[in-house]
Formats: sequence, C-alpha cells, structure tokens
Amino acid sequence: MAIIFDRNENRKVAVLLGAGSMGTAILRRVCAGMTLLFGDISEKRLDEVKREYQGYGYAVETMVVDANSKESIEAFAAKAAELGEVKYYIHTAGHSPNQASPEKIIDLDLIGSKYALDAFGKVIAKGGAGLLISSQTGYMFPPLSAEEEYQIMTTPADKLKELPCLSPERITNSGTAYIVSKKANHLQVQYAAAHEWGERGARINTISPGVIVTPLAYDEFNANGAGYQRMIDATPMRRVGSPDEIGAAGAFLLSDAASYVTGTDLLVDGGTIAALKNKKFNLGR
Repeated sequence: MAIIFDRNENRKVAVLLGAGSMGTAILRRVCAGMTLLFGDISEKRLDEVKREYQGYGYAVETMVVDANSKESIEAFAAKAAELGEVKYYIHTAGHSPNQASPEKIIDLDLIGSKYALDAFGKVIAKGGAGLLISSQTGYMFPPLSAEEEYQIMTTPADKLKELPCLSPERITNSGTAYIVSKKANHLQVQYAAAHEWGERGARINTISPGVIVTPLAYDEFNANGAGYQRMIDATPMRRVGSPDEIGAAGAFLLSDAASYVTGTDLLVDGGTIAALKNKKFNLGR
C-alpha cells in the first residue's frame, strides 16, 4: 500500500522558476508542509528535482516553462493558483554572460523577469512573499541615468525593447547586457513592491549574489578564470560563496522575520562590490 505522507488539505504553495542549486537551497528552508511547484525549461532537471523532493515526502508538481515567454509564464502562474494559496514565489531563471548573446540575455534576464513579476503579482496570496535572484553585477558599470532607471521601472514588459537604453547600439556585448539586466531586476522589483505585489498585501525583494559556485558557474570560470581569480583575491572574505549561503539569506527575506522588508535588494557578495568601489581591483584588468 502506498503511504500518504501529508494528509492535510488546502496546503499552501511554494513556487520555483529555474530549478538550479540556489533556488532549491532557498526553497528547502521554507517549504515544510507545502505543495511544491517547480518550473524549468529542462524536463530532465524537473524530473531530477521531482524525484529528490518526493523522496523527502513532499507533494510535488512540475511544469516545463519557457521563461522568455509571457504566455508560458502566465500558464505557470495559473497552475500555481490552481494548486492552492501561493505563499512563496522564487525566480532564478537567467543566462550568464558567457552562455548567451546580448539579445537573449535581455530577453530572459530582464524582460522574462518582468513577465514573471507581473504574472505572479496577480496570484500571490496576501501575506505571501517573492524573491528574484539578481546579481552583484547590478551594482557595476555602466550606470543608467535616473530617467533611464525610471523608464525601466515603469515601462510594460512588451515595450521594454523599445527603450533607447536597451537598444543594440547601447547594449553591445553580453557583459553589458547582463549588468543592465541585473540592475533592471532591482528596479522592477521596486516597482512591483509599490504596485501589484503591495496592493495584494505581499512582499517582493531581490538578492544579488556574488561569485557563487554552482554547476553552471563553471561556464563562467572556464571562460574568464583569471578575471574571477582577481575578483576572489580582492574580495574581503577571500573566497567564493555557496548556494547554501544564498539559501539562508533567501529564507530570511521570505520569512516573517523580514515582514517589514519589501522592494529592496540584499547584496550577498563577500564584500566584492565594496572592494570594487574602493579600487581594490579593476574589472578591466
């Protein structure tokens, strides 16, 4: 006879889009007694996390999601709402600079994130909380003007590519696309906190990790090992971070201990940005 591990009905729902190691490190700290919904472009990855979390006794649902697609993300949000009261939404979907072209990074990391904030802003429960994983690069250069920041905050997702500050003439390489996208994540979360999410009585924040060792991070290390080594050496903590450290920070921001925190970014970088601003190292050499 199959054992039913959780007899409770009307379980709250915790959602993760982008089933990588940082997102799962956050989720496993907050999801006890909940129904879990994983979304990812990779069926293989979804099968892996489903087996893992079912092995822990959780009720698990999965859905293949194209995080570039407004329609796919909206369908994902609708599925989450069908499962129950959506308590947590965690968003980690994105490309790294050496994985994609500038256009693809803008599409996924910037516009796709906006689609998700909009879609889950319509289904998040009162008292719920969301978290978007950004990056320390959102604090790097090139800067946006105050007017450009306001435009990114307030422009509908479908119109973002029309902004001059996001044009191919301005976004000439993948590194710039990544930096601008991560800064945009901060701005879009501020807007969401003040509007859709706040109006539903829910909170939304970002985390900006520094150099965190994940399986995908090795693509970056292999492409620019010398640059990353300089960064690590100049960072006050003199080491990389782990997904579990991001998990602990994320769990705090989702928890009631952070009940007065919304529309902000938590920089978890071992002091890299402090070192950069104090000229302990230079990104270009």
